Amino acid sequence: MIHRYDESCGLSGMLPVDCRSSKMPRKILLVELKAALRPIVRERLRNKGYVAEYAMDADQALYMTARDAFDLVVLDVRSPSGNGFRVCREVRQRGSETPILMLTAVGKPAAIIAGLNMGADDYVASPLNMRELMTRIEVLLRRRRNARRKGLNVYEFGSIRVDIQAAETTRESNVVNLFAREFRLLRYFLEHPGVTFSREDLLSAVWGQSQKRPTRTVDMHIAALRRKLENQPRQPKHFLTVHRLGYKFRP
Repeated sequence: MIHRYDESCGLSGMLPVDCRSSKMPRKILLVELKAALRPIVRERLRNKGYVAEYAMDADQALYMTARDAFDLVVLDVRSPSGNGFRVCREVRQRGSETPILMLTAVGKPAAIIAGLNMGADDYVASPLNMRELMTRIEVLLRRRRNARRKGLNVYEFGSIRVDIQAAETTRESNVVNLFAREFRLLRYFLEHPGVTFSREDLLSAVWGQSQKRPTRTVDMHIAALRRKLENQPRQPKHFLTVHRLGYKFRP
């Protein structure tokens, strides 16, 4: 459904919208794949038109998933370190619904169950069959596209269009590149139009209560949204400062 904001009456209602698929290639993150397997999988994905990126370890994977929006994450959980499970757990704790595919060792049902319970969507067991892996990736991506069509959640204000499910923002039909945290902050504002939030409120809601960050972090992200989405960033119309209180979003 589409939420179209109107200056005269705020949120004017929810109207059906056609599901326009993005022309941008699907982005897939590969995490801790073995060195011999890595180039083979990346080449197969690229041949199918996907963008494949690689994270060497859990810390890099968590940084990349927080910074960019991926359509699918492939985790190799066969490492004794168990870092793949950590990535799965923390990605889900953030509230991300990005599909996760595990690569597991054969004869390890406990690992498979643990990963699925943490939020993984599917798995492929060793010995790895490349054809099966590609098929499961395509099935998960197709399932994600179908879910978007059934539960489309789109917001519009001014010349801005925000597709929540696709994690895509456009301005006058041109894609606006937002970092993951900028997009989450934008989504929070869209879901609470007209509400004034302190910097501490936004840090808690968007960054998480456990994260201790200076309130300047919020100011920097607000400035980024103004720069990317406002016609006149120095005289914002939508992302407003409320003196001594914080910020609010006005459609």
